[in-house]
Amino acid sequence: MKNTVFTGCGVATVTPMRPDGSVNLKKYADFIDELIQKGADAIIVNGTTGESVTLSDEEQYNIICCAKDIINHRVPLIAGAGSNNTKHAAKLALNARNAGADAVLAVTPYYNKANRSGLIEHYNYITKWCQIPTIVYNVPSRTGVDISPEVYAVLADNPFICGVKEASGNIAKAERVLNLCGDKIDMYSGSDELTVPFLSIGAKGVISVAANIIPKEMQELCSLYSEGRILEAGRMQNSLVPLIDALFSDVNPVPVKEALNMLGKEFGPCRLPLGEMEESKKESLRKVLEHRGII
Repeated sequence: MKNTVFTGCGVATVTPMRPDGSVNLKKYADFIDELIQKGADAIIVNGTTGESVTLSDEEQYNIICCAKDIINHRVPLIAGAGSNNTKHAAKLALNARNAGADAVLAVTPYYNKANRSGLIEHYNYITKWCQIPTIVYNVPSRTGVDISPEVYAVLADNPFICGVKEASGNIAKAERVLNLCGDKIDMYSGSDELTVPFLSIGAKGVISVAANIIPKEMQELCSLYSEGRILEAGRMQNSLVPLIDALFSDVNPVPVKEALNMLGKEFGPCRLPLGEMEESKKESLRKVLEHRGII
């Protein structure tokens, strides 16, 4: 059995930027410390929510170093290291290991639409070079590629592939993955709204966008379930529906970054090609935040 990277709520962190679009590492360090103090079980940097595809390799490296210093071994640090260029993905993963990450999150290669053998070799190549615990990130709505349970079963034999962030939204598929892979691979929900359903089939936790705004609540949601307080967890999951819907009313991370700005965090704009939210969506987001007493 492989070691579990984390259980509970991992926060897929937003990257704070100055008005000119440069990364604000000081604000990032303060934010990560705040998330840990509020209960985050793991910190994920350079992911989709962190706008990784618009960050240079140097920026990604500096972000990992910043996070490593402020975390100081309190919780696991997981660094995004994805690319549709296999050699570049391997370089990013090696950089992450050298910067002190505890694990990497490697998204499926997008645009190329890799076939079965290509997917398997892509991940084998990455882990050969970085030799660090690796969580496969499957998000077909963004990449155009959906990893099948049968491919997961092959990847699960790789000693460095220890988990999967499944963001397909397909519970039945996730069940088949766990059935085929057993304890060779850990499952994490990649969708906030499916946290409890995923936990109910054996997932270890969630890699959460909403936890940027409500870290205590998302951690509590996972804790309630792990303590066997299933009905309470289910009720809490249902109560979060309006907020989660508002945080995904536009392309992630546009709404969650806007929400942090509404909270006075001054996280700046998203980098192009992500633009601002429509005013009507902003107003709806603000009303949900106000209704929950967040602002």
